[in-house]
Amino acid sequence: MSETGTPILALEAVGRRFERSIDMAERLLALFGRRPDRRTVHAVDSADLAVAEGEVVGLVGESGCGKSTLARIAAGILPPSAGTVRFRGRDVAGLGQTERLAYTLQVQMIFQDPFASLNPRQTVGTIIGEAPRVHGLATGPAVAERVARVMHEVGLDPSLAGRFPHQLSGGQRQRVGIARALSVDPRFLVCDEAVSALDVSVRAQVLNLFLDLRRDRGLTYLFISHDLSVVRHIADRVAIMYLGRIVERGPAAALFATPTHPYTQALLAEIPRLSRRRRRFTPVAGEIPSPLRPPPGCHFHPRCPHALARCRDETPALRPVAPGRWSACHLNDQA
Repeated sequence: MSETGTPILALEAVGRRFERSIDMAERLLALFGRRPDRRTVHAVDSADLAVAEGEVVGLVGESGCGKSTLARIAAGILPPSAGTVRFRGRDVAGLGQTERLAYTLQVQMIFQDPFASLNPRQTVGTIIGEAPRVHGLATGPAVAERVARVMHEVGLDPSLAGRFPHQLSGGQRQRVGIARALSVDPRFLVCDEAVSALDVSVRAQVLNLFLDLRRDRGLTYLFISHDLSVVRHIADRVAIMYLGRIVERGPAAALFATPTHPYTQALLAEIPRLSRRRRRFTPVAGEIPSPLRPPPGCHFHPRCPHALARCRDETPALRPVAPGRWSACHLNDQA
């Protein structure tokens, strides 16, 4: 799907920084002239990403690259330090109370760890039915009816509504998390590593569930994962993220077939293959730099085998390199 028209969700030059707070001891030392250590983590740096109605956009990158932070910004859990989040063309920061509530209900998030994201002191029925009851979407017996409906929709027996999370399997707990999100009838789901904690067989079942829900409910997904095989299976378009920046994005088939950014090429080279010619696992060279002190210029240049002199000083812009394809690499200027 193209990026034309008004997307359901758009992130424009979004950034997020986390600054270390100063404790009392450092405040006292500051009185004697010692400057406090204000460490700032640049989690997301000028990220641009648009998601059209009904599509699945996969967001891929190594651990610590800022994927989860970007997911929380998209879901409205974290405010951006810079940039704009637009929902159906409107700046989320400027929404009134009623419109803001509608946005938070329309965009729901499914977390990576189904055990940590569920209240261990509440039953499954209470977990799923709490949001519809609080927001007035269902009252009285209608709450239980809604709970039973969404449980059936995600493949859970409604008789499990009286159980607690620890009495369920990992796959069942993740389905509870999905049912909780669906209970308020969202249009957009942000899935943050939603299948990475599951066994392989259960992972396939949950992925098929996501595809079924997309078809039946017309849902839109921002699907975050470090597993390229999962993203290839489910996504229409893919965005590659490295150290807080989106370095490449485009249609999934084209991006997997002909990656234009060296980091994307390195990620694809990591995929294990069973062919006789390729049985070795090839990791990306080097270590991902610290977001406390990201390298200047292109963040990937310390690990890039094709780095130029300008890569150390100039930040490459994310620009179109082919129809529907965007890449942030100085090598594209030579193509």
